Amino acid sequence: MSWIMLIIAGIFEVIGVSGIQMIAKGEKKKGFSILIVGFVISFTLLGLAMETIPLGVAYAVWTGIGTVGSALVGMFFYNESKDRLRLFFIGLVVIAVIGLRLVS
Repeated sequence: MSWIMLIIAGIFEVIGVSGIQMIAKGEKKKGFSILIVGFVISFTLLGLAMETIPLGVAYAVWTGIGTVGSALVGMFFYNESKDRLRLFFIGLVVIAVIGLRLVS
């Protein structure tokens, strides 16, 4: 159950970061609402997951999900680069997160 909470926490981190992008684009009220709700849920679930998952592993997985998710949101919704090398390194982050799950 802790791993499910950690994955959901990572997804809500991406939602919070999307709120930051909305603020930068001028949608301040909606952006701040999404940022606050996203990060409150994310940090709450991260804290609950860390009751059974070691701090270092939980934080690395959480930031990995956030990094990959934010990069994908940027590519699909904000027309950021989809360069092969960028995709390769995103894939390495995914492999590292899976590796952490397998050894934890």
